Amino acid sequence: MHIRNSIKALIIEGDKILLTKNQDTEGYFYLCPGGGQEHGETFHTALKRECIEEIGCSVEIGDLLFIREYIGKNHEHAAFDFDAHQAEFYFVCQLSQGKDTNFQPTNPDSHQIGLEWVTIEDLSNYRLYPKELKKYLQQYACGQATPIYLGDIN
Repeated sequence: MHIRNSIKALIIEGDKILLTKNQDTEGYFYLCPGGGQEHGETFHTALKRECIEEIGCSVEIGDLLFIREYIGKNHEHAAFDFDAHQAEFYFVCQLSQGKDTNFQPTNPDSHQIGLEWVTIEDLSNYRLYPKELKKYLQQYACGQATPIYLGDIN
């Protein structure tokens, strides 16, 4: 079993965050743009590539804000994620073209149906993964201190 690195973008403009909108049998769910690091890629190279694929534009990458682990056997999707172990690295990012970008994803994920600016205060009304990320994003948006390492959360 190996550990997969995933690099994620926290694209925050004012009181909103840009998320990918996805759909499965339970309805809509939301994710931060980003994805798996490929062999030979740096975190920044992987994140820039993933943002082009999922949101269709480049980003300016800032500070590392959160590190989250996901060990599948410890969570509700253990039946099909039992062997999964992923480390996610969340970076604060800005869109290179600004908030009014005309998004044209080049290679969206299989469940992705669009993009949506979501008010951070309203995140509790959305099925965002990881679920625990909501409270940390809300603390960050309010200027409160947050831990960098979030642990094995979902």
